[in-house]
Amino acid sequence: MRVSWQATLEGGARMVDILHKVGVEAPSPDRVYDALSTIDGLAGWWTTDTRGRSSVDGVIKFTFDSGFVDMKVLELQPGKRVLWLAVDGPEEWVGTKISFDLKQDGDYATVLFKHQGWREPTEFMHHCSTKWAAFLMSLKSLVETGKGAPHPNDIHVINSKH
Repeated sequence: MRVSWQATLEGGARMVDILHKVGVEAPSPDRVYDALSTIDGLAGWWTTDTRGRSSVDGVIKFTFDSGFVDMKVLELQPGKRVLWLAVDGPEEWVGTKISFDLKQDGDYATVLFKHQGWREPTEFMHHCSTKWAAFLMSLKSLVETGKGAPHPNDIHVINSKH
């Protein structure tokens, strides 16, 4: 896990990003892309309560016991990239972008994940970084074995239903 500091706002204000890299055993990035770009795929690794439009300019609603997040789909490049903008949900998430960049490395499809644009490294960001890592392992499992661990069957990292 790595969190990076990047000057991304006018005036030199610093923003914080969550970054992860995961290798998924797959003959091409296409199966990973399908799990990232379809409602059924997303429900198979992130949260079972996933609905909306997974096309460019569509909004996908992801619901958890602790709340929800709405993502506007900004970009879909089959087998290469998925990019979302958080448009509603936790205050710290609204306005942040989530990207999944895909490439093939031998027998593995590599996922370069970025949740960018956090205003500051809050305790909630620490929690979200850990949860993203767990959910990316769920994505890996879904593609490799056909079974992920989406919410509510995910790993709980604190003493609550987060």
